Amino acid sequence: MEVGEIRKIKELLSMYGASPNTDLGQHFLVEKKYLEQIIDAAEPLTGKTVLEIGPGLGVLTRALSKRAKEVVAIEVDGRMVSILKTVCLKCTNLTVREMDARQFDPTPLGDYKLVANIPYYLTSHIIRKFLEEKNKPEQMVLLVQKEVADRICAKPNRMSVLSVSVQFYGAPQIVGTVPREAFYPTPQVNSAIVKINTYGTPIFKDVDVEKFFRLVKAGFSEKRKQLVNSLASLGYDKEELYTKLKEAGVHPERRAETLTLQEWRAVYKSFYKDLK
Repeated sequence: MEVGEIRKIKELLSMYGASPNTDLGQHFLVEKKYLEQIIDAAEPLTGKTVLEIGPGLGVLTRALSKRAKEVVAIEVDGRMVSILKTVCLKCTNLTVREMDARQFDPTPLGDYKLVANIPYYLTSHIIRKFLEEKNKPEQMVLLVQKEVADRICAKPNRMSVLSVSVQFYGAPQIVGTVPREAFYPTPQVNSAIVKINTYGTPIFKDVDVEKFFRLVKAGFSEKRKQLVNSLASLGYDKEELYTKLKEAGVHPERRAETLTLQEWRAVYKSFYKDLK
C-alpha cells in the first residue's frame, strides 16, 4: 500500500470488513512527506527500540521497522491488529500487542523511543503516562492536534497545566504542521509533529513532584483568577497567600499562565520551605 493512495486504504479496509472508527481517533496519514518528517524527527533509529501507539494500518510501523532494532506496536482495535499483522508480515522485528496503551508497562523495553500518531482523545493521557513512568522514553515524537502541540510548547503568558507538565520532564518543540487534508478520513482540525527530548530526571530535583503539581493545578484551577485567589483552594487565607507569593518573588495578582517553571519552583519553595 503506497502512502497517499486513499483508494488502496479503502480497499484494504473493505477486505477485512473494517472502516475507520473515529470514536477511537482513527485518522490515517496518507501523505508521504509528513511520514518522512516523523521518521526524520525520530532519528537516529538504528539499534533503537521503538514503541508505537495506535499503528492502525501499519504505514508508520513498516517505516520504523526498516530502521529500528525493534518495534513494539500497541493497538486497542482488534480489527486493526488483524490488518497490521498481515501488511507487516515481513517485519520480523515487530511485536504487536492488542491492548489499551494506558495499561502498557514499558519497564521491560529498556531504553526506547515513543513514536505515534496519537488519537486526539488520548493525547494528554498518553503524554502524562509515559512522562511519569520510571522507565520513560528517551524521546517522544508525536503527531497530535495542532492546538495541543501549541499548548505543549507554550511560553509564559500562554502556559497551562499541560505545558508545565511536559516541560517539567522534557524539552518540546514543534517539528512541523500537518494539514487536516493529509488524513483519511479527514479530521476537523490540523495536526502537528511534536518532538520531546526527555530529561533523565525532572528539571527540578529538589521538589516533591506530587506537591509541586498540586500547587500548579490549584493555580490553574480558575484560569482567569489571580494566583492569590486560585491558590485559596489549598486552604490558605488571603494574607498567608500574599506573604508566600511575595516571598517567592511572584506578584500575588499575576495569573498562572504567566509564570515560568522557575517561578513555579520558587512558589513551591515558599509554600513548602520546611519540606526536606
